[in-house]
Amino acid sequence: MTKVAIVGSGFIGRAWAITFARAGHQVTLWDAFKDAPGRAIDFIRDALPELAANGLLNGRTPEAVLADISIEDDLEAAVAGAAHVQESTPEQVELKRTIFAKLDALAPEDAVIASSTSAILPSTFTATLKGRHRCLVIHPINPPYLIPAAEVVPAPWTSPEVVERARAFLVAAGQAPIVMKRELDGFIMNRMQGALLEEAFRLVADGFASAEDVDIGIREGLALRWSFMGPFETIDLNAPAGVRDYVERYQGLYVNLWGQMQRRVDWGGPVLDDIERDRRAKLKEADLVKRQLWRDRRLMALAAHKRRAAGDIGE
Repeated sequence: MTKVAIVGSGFIGRAWAITFARAGHQVTLWDAFKDAPGRAIDFIRDALPELAANGLLNGRTPEAVLADISIEDDLEAAVAGAAHVQESTPEQVELKRTIFAKLDALAPEDAVIASSTSAILPSTFTATLKGRHRCLVIHPINPPYLIPAAEVVPAPWTSPEVVERARAFLVAAGQAPIVMKRELDGFIMNRMQGALLEEAFRLVADGFASAEDVDIGIREGLALRWSFMGPFETIDLNAPAGVRDYVERYQGLYVNLWGQMQRRVDWGGPVLDDIERDRRAKLKEADLVKRQLWRDRRLMALAAHKRRAAGDIGE
């Protein structure tokens, strides 16, 4: 059984704890705020039965998974003997520098040290570390126990062997690693999501569609394919002779669109009033938490469906 230390026990840390514990790892939770790991355990205890009901605990019982998660108040004890350290503290570069310096000094020399940061380049907080070769980013798409994709982002000095170890570790835990060749602002997922959001805001700001109509286009359109195929496989299957045929047929359309897309709309400007009005008409602010729970239950059902479909139909 591999020991995994989770440093930071908030939304992301507790989600990683479920992910790694259901894979059979011994997980230790630590947080600078001493009550945070206890709250994380409470959340995990409540989440596990429904995950089990959807077949998302790899055949293990909630009790068995919970038994593999423990709390440690001392950071040195938390990382002692760990093969993998997953840092999930707040998105502040100075905090990352401080905690990574401690982790590099305290963790076993052969441990991989990964950050869950969604936006900070690993080079900005690992440059001066003696063990910087074993440091990188593993950014989950939250929550990782329901969404398997995770970005593996090396700093310029991260060892290729460490990148491979991180990739293999995630695969063994049931995740789907996205291995970047080098670091880049926004990584991959935020850049892809950002491109879609830019156009979504433009369409509403310019009066072509409501926020709800844009959501329908994704929810009842593109996302149905995207739930099991990426954009390149999508276009490969959308032309008789595959991806080259698609490009030859349709690149001109997108060249024309590209010129129209080279303009930003201020997301916080007048368009936000329109979007917020549309959203609050669909969902009252008081119901946001309830709807978030609905979202997670739908994700559980989708994850369970995808597992079944993979077995019945094939990957």
